[in-house]
Amino acid sequence: MAINKEGNAFTFGFAIVMVAIVGTILASLAMGLKPQKKKNEEVKKKMEILSAFLDLEKEGITRTNAEESFKKYVNLKDAIVLDPSGKIKKGIKAFDVDIKKEYRDKNLDPKDKNYPLFIGKNKKKETVYIIPLIGKGLWGPIWGNICVGPDMQTIIGASFGHKTETPGLGAEISQEFFVKGWRNEKISDADFDFSKFEIVKDGSGSKMETKVDGITGGTITSKGVEEMANRCLKVYVKYFKSLRNE
Repeated sequence: MAINKEGNAFTFGFAIVMVAIVGTILASLAMGLKPQKKKNEEVKKKMEILSAFLDLEKEGITRTNAEESFKKYVNLKDAIVLDPSGKIKKGIKAFDVDIKKEYRDKNLDPKDKNYPLFIGKNKKKETVYIIPLIGKGLWGPIWGNICVGPDMQTIIGASFGHKTETPGLGAEISQEFFVKGWRNEKISDADFDFSKFEIVKDGSGSKMETKVDGITGGTITSKGVEEMANRCLKVYVKYFKSLRNE
């Protein structure tokens, strides 16, 4: 019996076969590229950690040599994971912790959240502590890394990123003029108690150690960074205080 290529049955059948074939090809590609995608995400994460205390462009650090550079400045064997009370959790690798995923998981008990801390050496061979941050901006997720110096109090570097913030406004959190406002700020007072940060619009940020100048027109995103920093940093301050007391 001849096939009626003009009929609806043939058209629908052909479409179904093509969808199946294309779907199989796409699924195979996705599985095949999964290892490379994971590798790219790891490299990106390492570059973000390094950017908290190094000028990647100045140091010539790119995706090509990021892993080699990371090993030079950060030893993952020294990295630890803290619980919300600032105590070390055993059996968890810091680099494997996905703080973005944990932040999105509304069913995760806050007591079960993990707070990775990376420990490295800067160009002066001083011990530095890199603290990952995660939060929410105006339109989507924001994140960052804050680097604290050997005194475990003074911020010596930072980097921030976003996914969908408005160019020229909230997206400016990744720019140098905003980042430099965090340098030399203190995350704790003389007694190693947490110092809450405030992002301000009146230009007074450079005059006080607990204030940072915000972004004109990017108030909601700036406040998102403020909330993110305060929520995350207080956990690490508890750990630093325990080290100091020891």
